[in-house]
Formats: sequence, structure tokens, C-alpha cells
Amino acid sequence: MNNKKSSLVVGIVVVLAVIIGIILILALWIGGTYNSLVGLEENVNNAWGKVESAYQRRADLIPNLVATVKAYSDYEGEVLTDITQARASINNADTPEELAQADQQLNSALSRLLVVVENYPNLKANENYMDLQVQLEGTENRIKVERDLYNEAVRAYNTKIRRVPTNMIAGMLGFSQKEYFEADQGAQNAPDVGELLES
Repeated sequence: MNNKKSSLVVGIVVVLAVIIGIILILALWIGGTYNSLVGLEENVNNAWGKVESAYQRRADLIPNLVATVKAYSDYEGEVLTDITQARASINNADTPEELAQADQQLNSALSRLLVVVENYPNLKANENYMDLQVQLEGTENRIKVERDLYNEAVRAYNTKIRRVPTNMIAGMLGFSQKEYFEADQGAQNAPDVGELLES
């Protein structure tokens, strides 16, 4: 009888040890998955911050551009107002979609400004204007790079939360897919400021 009791106790201990082991392994896996998702989400947030920073850099150049153009012309108020409003839209954008729309609005206004500049040869030759042109070109390139890096971070994050077995717990832990930065139709390419000014 002692043998049966001792076998029963050993059996219960083994079953409890297996259950505790499974719970421990499951807890470690969930914790590791959570930490991995947090890291990927932070990569997305960091990349988004860099996109916003690149757009902010361009937006910060706009007042100088407006002031330089104003010094040469009092007649282009509507274009300058549109540029200023578009700049404000970029500063207020919170999502990739809003930022893409604001970017399209600003690109359109800048394109109209570049056409206007053609009427002012002295402005095109102005050193400050030429410097702003170079800075805007560099900023446009930086924006493209940062958008691409953001989309790559989103791809890595979205792929992780959609794969089995992570997808089973990602939703329970509050992780959902992130939005890619997609430019509006016709806005996929940054305007070539240099080419427009040289024509």
C-alpha cells in the first residue's frame, strides 16, 4: 500500500512538474514574443519620426523661400499663400495618409511657384534662392530615403505579427498592423527642383 501511495505521489509530482514546465515555457515564449514585437514597433515609430523630421526640414525651408520670392515680386500672393497653407498641413499631419496628402498639396504649390520663378530671371540668379534650391533638392532626397526606411520597418513589423504562431497572441497583446506610407497618385516621384529651375 505504501508502494501504491508513493507511486501515486510520484505520478502527481511528475504531472505537476510537466504542467509547470509547459506553463513556464509558454510564459517565456509569450514574453519573448511580446518583447520582439515591442522592438519592431519601436523601429516603426523611430522610422516615422525620421520621416516627420525630413518633412519638417523641408517645411522649415519654405518661409525662407517665400521671403526670397516676395522680395522679387508682390504679385504672386496666391501661390505663396498656397505654399504656406500646404506647409501648415504637413506640420499637422499625424498619419502616413495625411502626410502623403499634405505632401501632394505642397508639391503642387511648389511646382506652381517654380513656374512663376521663370518670370523673374534676377530671382533665379539670386544666391539665396540658389542655395534654397540646393537645400530643397537634398531634402527631397532625404524624404525619399526616410519613407523607404519607414516602409521597410512597417514591412518587418507587419510580417512578424501575421506569422504563425505570433499572430495568435499579437492581437491579444494589442498589436495591430501599421500603415505603409503610400504617396498619392502622381506623387510617387519628388519634383526635380533643379530641372524645373534650369528650364
